[in-house]
Amino acid sequence: MGSVLHVLLPGRAKLAGTAGFADWLARGSRLPAGMPGYLAALAEHFRWPRGPLPAAALIRQSVAGDAGTSLWLSADPAWVQPELNGARLLACGNLGLSMADADSLVAALAETFEAEGMQLVVGDAQHWQLRVPAYVDVPSFPEPEDALGADLFEHLPKGEEGRRWRALINEAQIVLHNHPVNRTRVAQGLPPVNSVWLWGPGALPDWVETGLTRIYSDDLLEWALAHRAGVDIQPRGPLVGAAMAASKPRDIAFEAAAAVGLLDLQDVQPSDFASDWWPFIEARLLAGTEIRLAFADGTRTVLHKRHRLRFWRKA
Repeated sequence: MGSVLHVLLPGRAKLAGTAGFADWLARGSRLPAGMPGYLAALAEHFRWPRGPLPAAALIRQSVAGDAGTSLWLSADPAWVQPELNGARLLACGNLGLSMADADSLVAALAETFEAEGMQLVVGDAQHWQLRVPAYVDVPSFPEPEDALGADLFEHLPKGEEGRRWRALINEAQIVLHNHPVNRTRVAQGLPPVNSVWLWGPGALPDWVETGLTRIYSDDLLEWALAHRAGVDIQPRGPLVGAAMAASKPRDIAFEAAAAVGLLDLQDVQPSDFASDWWPFIEARLLAGTEIRLAFADGTRTVLHKRHRLRFWRKA
């Protein structure tokens, strides 16, 4: 069996302008559609005992090693834009916080959560976790990718069950509004960290399994999954560059990777995909690697070197 490279990508429309890519897609073979979304695509490659992906506990174990048997909830720093009739979630995590700023913000929020028996802690500066007592019922929270750009209040838990959580988020926003870190950020033209987004609840699973043998990703959740599954994971950046030129497809580091790899490009910009990543993927394709593409809209496509002969299929 030859090597297989799974590639996670944003929506097809975002990459439609990449020269040559649309032609290969037209000549490839469409696979059964998957569920839309990044976490749904990840779930196709990983298995755990039961339930939704416990992202918070996995990340906590990966970055701090102290997840234990506690119930965890991601409480990622967020940027919310107030509007006339509500507020819109514009960013969640990856806001470029330093560890010192993250520590300062979390310290300011500590009392708010401690009043409810919860402990807010910094894992990575861009990703915070909330330790929740076992007796607390945690409602369903949407994943960041489902809430980004949407009205914040449409995605908060409803009814009496959600009252505590709505109040907590509201109190957190009040505390963060005039925090010195945010005054500095706004003065520097940076978005404020004026809320937290809760998602990914659960306890650390006893095991995580995958059929992958190497992963290339810059996403913290994938690193956490890889650590729990015991599979090799590397940053994706070194895969491209002068040493990885498409003219020398068999001289690159990827050649030494095991048979089934995953390359996470779900956040790639079209210009970077066109200049760096598509040449790399096409080089692997022409070298005989089977390429399996998972788009954020749920479309799944497989490409083989032999598909270049399907010249009658047009983009």
